[in-house]
Formats: sequence, structure tokens, C-alpha cells
Amino acid sequence: MDITEIDREDFRNLLNDIGNTFMPFGRFGPKDFPPSGMPIYDLPPEYLAWFQERGFPKGRLGELMEAVHHIKDVGMDSVFNPIREACGGRRSVRKRRNRRGDSEDFGV
Repeated sequence: MDITEIDREDFRNLLNDIGNTFMPFGRFGPKDFPPSGMPIYDLPPEYLAWFQERGFPKGRLGELMEAVHHIKDVGMDSVFNPIREACGGRRSVRKRRNRRGDSEDFGV
């Protein structure tokens, strides 16, 4: 999909699809970012670049991840800000620490 040749309505639909898609597997999947995984618009550029080098997943997920990569690559990450605001803000890529204070947190 060439984003430079997309009309306004198609771009709006693309952003809607991106806003409703979460990473279903891997490092940013539901296991580490419950319950649905990381929203693909908040995936780190380095992670998307890794897929660019090795190949995006097949199907619609890969198409959307590739579009997010292109948008971020040209410095237009701010196009996702309205989606982020509607969903409560940017998701942090840092994993949450266990706040119970268990000794296992400190390797003891």
C-alpha cells in the first residue's frame, strides 16, 4: 500500500483499522501487555524496522504494521495522537514491575 497515493476517506479508514489493531504475538503481545497486546501505533520504530528487514506478517496485520512503519519513518507519528488521546494516552513499552515487594523482584 502506497500511503502517498491514498485519498482522504481511505486514509481515515486506514487510521481507524490501525487504531483497532493490537499486536497479537511476540514481545508486545497479550502475554506481556495484557489484555490485548500493544496497540500497533505505539510499537517502537526499531521493532517495526526489524519487521521491515525480515518481512511483515502475512495478511491485514502485516499491511497495517507496514503502514504504521511508513508513517513513523517519515516523522508523522503525531497523526496517531487523536487515537492515543481517545484511548487514554500513549502506552509505555516498559513492562510493569511487580509492586508487591516480593523478594523475587530482587533476585533473592
